[in-house]
Amino acid sequence: MKIARAHTGRPGVIAFSGGFHGRTYMTMALTGKVAPYKIGFGPFPGSVYHVPYPSDLHGISTQDSLDAIERLFKSDIEAKQVAAIIFEPVQGEGGFNVAPKELVAAIRRLCDEHGIVMIADEVQSGFARTGKLFAMDHYADKPDLMTMAKSLAGGMPLSGVVGNANIMDAPAPGGLSGTYAGNPLAVAAAHAVLNIIDKESLCERANQLGQRLKNTLIDAKESVPAIAAVRGLGSMIAVEFNDPQTDEPSAAIAQKIQQRALAQGLLLLTCGAYGNVIRFLYPLTIPDAQFDAAMKILQDALSD
Repeated sequence: MKIARAHTGRPGVIAFSGGFHGRTYMTMALTGKVAPYKIGFGPFPGSVYHVPYPSDLHGISTQDSLDAIERLFKSDIEAKQVAAIIFEPVQGEGGFNVAPKELVAAIRRLCDEHGIVMIADEVQSGFARTGKLFAMDHYADKPDLMTMAKSLAGGMPLSGVVGNANIMDAPAPGGLSGTYAGNPLAVAAAHAVLNIIDKESLCERANQLGQRLKNTLIDAKESVPAIAAVRGLGSMIAVEFNDPQTDEPSAAIAQKIQQRALAQGLLLLTCGAYGNVIRFLYPLTIPDAQFDAAMKILQDALSD
């Protein structure tokens, strides 16, 4: 945000409902989910506006999202006061919703038309997780800035922002520094991670493992009516649960399956606006035997 505001001289930022961007005050403001991230921590920085993220299951189309942006320009903030539009190509906490290519292309056009900085948050989706080095590699349109962390250094604390030099150079010297920035050990770990991704073909492995997982979930869908959707890219896969009787989101069903899996030694994470999504974030280096064992536990948890 500091880079985008320094480059444009504008205050406004548009983010998406369901998005997660961090736990600092600015990134909490950007995050489009209240519990557990924002409870008791307000007020948050201003000039942040949220629009719906597309979701076929919940009846939100790409056009709905774009119309919401246009309404913002008419009712809340003029386009020439917007510094950035930030989004996750695959939402993490939001439930692994994948950005439609039409949405990404439209955001690119809007940003070009109005001089807005397009920011892709790849903190969770980056580094082979989606079957390509970055999730944005699945799209023809490219962002101006991209954020990264998590898998970047294989568990060591390291994050980064990359982007066009004319934008990155906008802040004054020293404006982006930090006490722990550029830690040599973490940077060395990141070099090792990149080498392993290449040497062990982890992008290809992400696709292979993800397809096996997706097949397992799709097969289970035939006998588990609570499964409402299976989605994702590469190994960034999620399954969403609705109550079969009401067709409403059911966090209770997701939690029940989570607890069944835990009882057999498999840790699963829930997410989504309604807490009814289970996401899968296994290491791409997971041994085949361990992955097979996890799939068996998952099948048992779904079928009980």
